[in-house]
Parts: sequence; C-alpha cells; structure tokens
Amino acid sequence: MRVLVLGAGALGGYFGGRLVEAGTAEVGFLVRPARRAALEREDLRIDSPFGAWRGRVAALEADDVGPGWDLVLLACKAYDLDDAVAAIRPAVDARTLVLPVLNGLAHLDRLSAEFGAGRVLGGLARIQATLAPDGTVRQLNDWRWMTFGAQDGALTDRLRAIEAAFAPAKGVVAEAVPDIRARMWEKLVHLGTSAIGTVLLRANVGEIARSPGGIAFLHRVLDRNAAIAAAAGFPMRDAFLAEYRTLFADPTSLYGTSMLRDIEAGGRIEADHILGFLLDAARRAGVPDDIHEAAILHARAYEQRRAAGRLPGR
Repeated sequence: MRVLVLGAGALGGYFGGRLVEAGTAEVGFLVRPARRAALEREDLRIDSPFGAWRGRVAALEADDVGPGWDLVLLACKAYDLDDAVAAIRPAVDARTLVLPVLNGLAHLDRLSAEFGAGRVLGGLARIQATLAPDGTVRQLNDWRWMTFGAQDGALTDRLRAIEAAFAPAKGVVAEAVPDIRARMWEKLVHLGTSAIGTVLLRANVGEIARSPGGIAFLHRVLDRNAAIAAAAGFPMRDAFLAEYRTLFADPTSLYGTSMLRDIEAGGRIEADHILGFLLDAARRAGVPDDIHEAAILHARAYEQRRAAGRLPGR
C-alpha cells in the first residue's frame, strides 16, 4: 500500500510516522520546503507515552507528487483546505482514496465536489498532539484513535486493508466503521464543547472545572451541542454523553483544545469551520445560540487583533 500524508505536523507526523515505524506501507510526506529541509536534516521524531521513535522518512514537495497512491491522508488545518486540495490533486487517480482527519464536517462537501463522494472517506482523529518548536511531534496523553469509513457506510476490502496496515502500528488504534458520519458528529459535539469552553474562558478543562459554575457551564454547552446533532439526525449515545460529562467535570484534567493552544501561540484558528458551523446549525435547529454566538465573536475578534498585529508580546 502506498500512502501519501499531507503534512508532517501533529497529526500527519504522528500517524504517518507510526505507519513508517510499523513498516506496513510505503509512506511519503507532502510538506513545505522548510519542513522538508528539517526532516532531511533531523529525521521525523515522535515523543509519546507509547514510545519515542525517530526515523528517516520520504519528504516530498508539490513538484515531486504524481499519481499512484492508494491513500491520501489529509492532515491539515481547515483554513488550509483549498491549498491542500490543490496540493494533492496531482496524486489522486482512479485508485486513490482520500482520508481527511480535519476537525468538523464542512470539509466533506468540498472534497466530495472535487474528487467524488465515493473516493472521499469520512474520518476523525481522537488524539492530543502538538508540533514542538524543535520539530518533534509530541503526543500529550494516551488518546490515539483514528476512525474512518465510506460516506455510504460500506465496509469494503480497501477499508479493511487500511485498517490492517495500521494494526501493528505502535500507539495507534485505527478502525473502519459503517457509521462514520455519526462518529464525526460525536467528535464535533465534544470538540465544539471543549473549544467553546476553553476559548471563551482561556483555560483548560481542569481549570474551568475548579471554577465555581464551570462544570455546569460545560455541561450546558454539551447539552446544546447534543441537541444540535440530534436535530441534524444524529442523536448522541447515552454512553458518549456520560463519558464527556465525566471528562468535563474533572478538576484535575489538563485537557485543552488545539484552538486554545493556537490562540496562546498567536496562530491562526479554525473559528468558522468549528464554531461558525455550530452556530449556523444551532440556529437551524432552534437551539439557544447565545453561547455559540459569543464564542465565534470572541474567535473572530481575536483574528482581527492578530491581523492588526495587536496581540500581546507581538
């Protein structure tokens, strides 16, 4: 199996690197020139609770990419989607499946329009990882799941082959499922709740939970997001809601979203793709939208300050 990974950052570097380590696929990383230079100079490095790894990888730039890939793993930020589509277009032919592990759901329509719904899988990654300043991919806890499936729900031999390629990979649990849209809605409910909480309050889950009223606030947001999903035809499972009620009530939790980390670092954020999407969905569903509106306004105001060069320390 030939796998092209777009990006060698937190997600692409982790899942692609673990696949290289397992030796079950031929893997190439489509990256920008600076990242290619770093990979060729220092290898790909993973720091993880499941074991560190360092190894030489095939780093490619746009001019190096042509057809012949079985799978393209799309691991980019939502705001880079248009550039990502242009970058992978030469690699996608009749044999290629595209597996995006972006946050949210809005990207599926864009990718399906470009490559065809039958070629674009639904996918999600449940992992906390970051790309450290020195280029190391750091996994922050024991979350290590990648879930994927055909948009029509079919469990094909090709999906089973992808699952099998990842099976020996250390620190990865990859699963092909028949209900990927429902799983993606579950992730959006949990991510939307944590993003709204951590971005509005500029604190991780434990810090919010230790604040009077913090747990009730997070649970209220969770309930509203679950109502949004139910109105879209994807009611949340009782076990899922129980799991995340517990997570959002943990005063010792260090869980913080990548959006919060990006804000703290003065970086770009996926405001519209997650928060804006949920606000629009709340209004369609008739769910109270005041918290969602405050969150997207907060994020957009941050983006305005960033564009004006007015962030603290910058």
